[in-house]
Amino acid sequence: MIIINRQYMSKPLTLPIIITALLFSTSACSNQSATDTNADLAKYQEAETSVADVASTDKPAFTTKAVATFDEPWAMTALPIVSNKPSKLLVTQKTGELFIVDTATGTKTEIASVPKVAYGGQGGLGDIILAPDFVTSNNVYISYVEAGTGDDSNKFGAKVIKAKLSGLDTDQPSLQKMVPIWQQTPKVDGQGHYSHRLLFSPDGQYLYISSGERQEKPPAQDMTVNLGKIIRLNTDGSMPMDNPFVSNNDIAAQFWSIGHRNVLGMAFDSKEQLWAHEMGPRGGDEFNLIEKGKNYGWPIVSNGRNYSGVDIPDHSTRPELEAPKITWTPVISPSSISMYSTGKHNDFPAWQGNALISGLSSKALIVVNFDENNGATERYRYDMGERIRSVLVADGQVWALEDGNGGRLLRLSPK
Repeated sequence: MIIINRQYMSKPLTLPIIITALLFSTSACSNQSATDTNADLAKYQEAETSVADVASTDKPAFTTKAVATFDEPWAMTALPIVSNKPSKLLVTQKTGELFIVDTATGTKTEIASVPKVAYGGQGGLGDIILAPDFVTSNNVYISYVEAGTGDDSNKFGAKVIKAKLSGLDTDQPSLQKMVPIWQQTPKVDGQGHYSHRLLFSPDGQYLYISSGERQEKPPAQDMTVNLGKIIRLNTDGSMPMDNPFVSNNDIAAQFWSIGHRNVLGMAFDSKEQLWAHEMGPRGGDEFNLIEKGKNYGWPIVSNGRNYSGVDIPDHSTRPELEAPKITWTPVISPSSISMYSTGKHNDFPAWQGNALISGLSSKALIVVNFDENNGATERYRYDMGERIRSVLVADGQVWALEDGNGGRLLRLSPK
């Protein structure tokens, strides 16, 4: 699906430009407390938006209903259900705010004491996930972008901390007992490709962090810096001794896989295999099965081209480097991933075991199916009409976050 922005339509399109558009799409790359957003959403809730009006057994239709609005939301996760009450979500905004959202009322309660973030470009407050022992510890893990000081002035890098979420059931929740876990090394110029997605292994023993190559390309293959890698740590930030490069050096000891560009989604499938998608350059978005110690090729190979138009050798030219299971040209600009599984709810049984991927430039929800040979295929996609920053499956329900100012939190319900 090609999306053409009307702001670039003031002059007639020539044939070469049209052909180029068909071939490639660019990767996309206050103290508020207990704010009731119902009034803001009235205009949206008067009539629910229907998606995929033509239902079929293969492609279930759904409606979307706005629950709350945000300014530049980036990530979300669900809090444990308490006494069969409606879900509550934690939602981050790039500008540095963290909210608890009551999905029944749309009320947003801001969480205090969030670390200062370096907001700009693709940077700011990033991901949030619950610690495996959250029920007893109330600990969360948060990623954000930190500005450098001294010799690193005007340079930036992602950082991950652990913190205790205090006052969860009050109107003044806050983060306490913040402990640093990891950071990108080195900090570099520019404000793109941080990645900084967070994921725990199914057994809760290991923390995975995606670390983008910061639009610098060579770091993805450099074993002395932790940019362009997927990181695997113990929950306290120490290095697991079975990591594949633990004998190389202290930095490489963090790595689980290398040769990545901008990984904005990671998830484990029902077989506990790790999958990740990453943005390609001009074409060539990827969906990869991530395996221990493997090299995924960036910037040596890609199924896309440089933004200058200069070609990059395809994966097929270097069989020793891991090729993606799916590649997208035009790009979908994948921004997050969540695996569908049933829970208290079973809203979309046809999606059981499938990956749901949110798309930015594609303005889509993409559903990916897996086969018994560890292959993957795009099953179908839904046109959401807006850039989708995040998708979340929680207890069999599906939530989506629109990108940008005024981005809505949507509940997807079977039609």
